[in-house]
Amino acid sequence: MAKNASVFLYLLIMVIMYSSPVSLVELQLRSNALAGLTLGQIAAQLQLPVPANLQKDKGWVGQLLEQVLGASAGSKAEPDFPHLGVELKTLPIDRHGKPLESTYVCVAPLTGVAGQQWHESWVCRKLQHVLWVPILAERQIPLAERVVGSAFLWQPNSEQQRALQMDWEELMEKISLGGIADIRGAQGKLLQLRPKAANSKALTNAIGAHGEPIRTLPRGFYLKAGFTASLLQQQFG
Repeated sequence: MAKNASVFLYLLIMVIMYSSPVSLVELQLRSNALAGLTLGQIAAQLQLPVPANLQKDKGWVGQLLEQVLGASAGSKAEPDFPHLGVELKTLPIDRHGKPLESTYVCVAPLTGVAGQQWHESWVCRKLQHVLWVPILAERQIPLAERVVGSAFLWQPNSEQQRALQMDWEELMEKISLGGIADIRGAQGKLLQLRPKAANSKALTNAIGAHGEPIRTLPRGFYLKAGFTASLLQQQFG
């Protein structure tokens, strides 16, 4: 109880200051302070209600952690901690440390994609430096009782960079050639393209098989669960 009380006091001070971490060391210290706490405990310190579930509040967990850790990007097209160049990603896991789902990266552009380069892409920039926050989030655990694990900073090594780039280039080539309808989630070794929409009526512009403009569901880039599992293995053994 004493440990939790001291952690709560630390979190409260951080919230009152409304400050962003000034260094990677400080960001790591803040995330370390969350390890072992439940989402309900963190939300209580921020005086925020906990939704009954995530069906209508899918981004709630990420937003909660952004607030308590001092992320400042908001909805801007930049990393969550822009001055540090670090993106925050939550990673729901089961009790064995296995990721429960793929990880959303960003929306995929479906028009005007000819000539785009990997190193200029939003996917590449998002994944250059990531703070991963594992969360014990098995379905039977109520949202407020889900526990934050040990966060870690990650940067892709040269092999991971090459594999991500190859996946991105193959998927973007299909999009540019009008093959959006043929892309399946199984494509890509590390990165996949999947529909990303609130409902079936949320359509966007894209290129059809014969170069004609069409309307289709928005797509998003996701990291496959097998890849994030390998990151956890790499970090924790």
